[in-house]
Amino acid sequence: MKELVGRVRCLPRKEKGHKAATVKGISTFNAEQEAQALRKAMKGLGTDEDAIIETLTKLNASQRQQVLITYKSTIGRDLIDDLKSELSGNFEKVIIGLMTPTAMYDVHELRRALKGAGTDEGCLIEILASRTNAEIQRINENYKLQYGSTLEDDIVSDTSSMFRRVLVSLATGNRDEGTFVDEALAQQDAQCLYAAGEKKWGTDEVQFMSILCTRNRCHLLRVFDVYRAIANKDITESIKSEMSGDLEDALLAVVKCLRNKPAYFAERLYKSMKGLGTDDSTLIRVMVSRSEIDMLYIRREFLATYGKSLHSFIKGDCSGDYRKVLLRLCGGED
Repeated sequence: MKELVGRVRCLPRKEKGHKAATVKGISTFNAEQEAQALRKAMKGLGTDEDAIIETLTKLNASQRQQVLITYKSTIGRDLIDDLKSELSGNFEKVIIGLMTPTAMYDVHELRRALKGAGTDEGCLIEILASRTNAEIQRINENYKLQYGSTLEDDIVSDTSSMFRRVLVSLATGNRDEGTFVDEALAQQDAQCLYAAGEKKWGTDEVQFMSILCTRNRCHLLRVFDVYRAIANKDITESIKSEMSGDLEDALLAVVKCLRNKPAYFAERLYKSMKGLGTDDSTLIRVMVSRSEIDMLYIRREFLATYGKSLHSFIKGDCSGDYRKVLLRLCGGED
């Protein structure tokens, strides 16, 4: 029965079902019509921001890409250039984010995180800990095409020590994505983690990395159960007491994403808005990148964890067209 525990809890991830998407696209799609609507919204004096929001948030990523091509072929202008010249600030960032192909959006964010002013470790951790193997493969291919250097090279030149090694490991997109739980190995892994941290003076961080970054999700959920029984505390508590700084953040993100990805993103959103000031780049990235995957689940976790809806948080934290477009991506009040 003990062995069953790990298997029962591990249901396959419903990532791309679109059931949890707030942006689904439209069935009666006419690219030329949408291109003309966007042109009309930007032509002449003033800009009809509402029309731009309405058009781009009802279309899904692939429909927006078709509009991008059709805009150029039927109007003879570049849609991205037009949008950039008409819009500004955070609102522009959301709209341009929506107009960027999914993998390319992650590529741009990673590049900004590595080569912008100072390193945005939070962004690196969030993307590399939460994307699937296939998504990371696409990121790697596009990154190299776009910038001429590999993502790994840029991570190595911009980060250091054990944190660098965790990011390099995650950036290989090589996690076992099976569902098999090897009970004997789960016991062994849990013992290894205990021996590498709680049990000894100093921490063997390589052990943590190699187990947390390569084993499959179902197996690790079982490992965490066994670990709790051995160490008398949750694996996250051990990571917090044994590690610090970026390394701690990275390994915690890995564990959180394995356990409950929508809850991880709900926490990212909450932290981006709570307190004074808003971490707009995180808020924008999560809203843009999850709206077609699991935003409904994220909303559910947000409400359950923080007692307020994501919708009400965005409403209280942002304003103007920026607020309007984020609320459309959020998709409703809970």
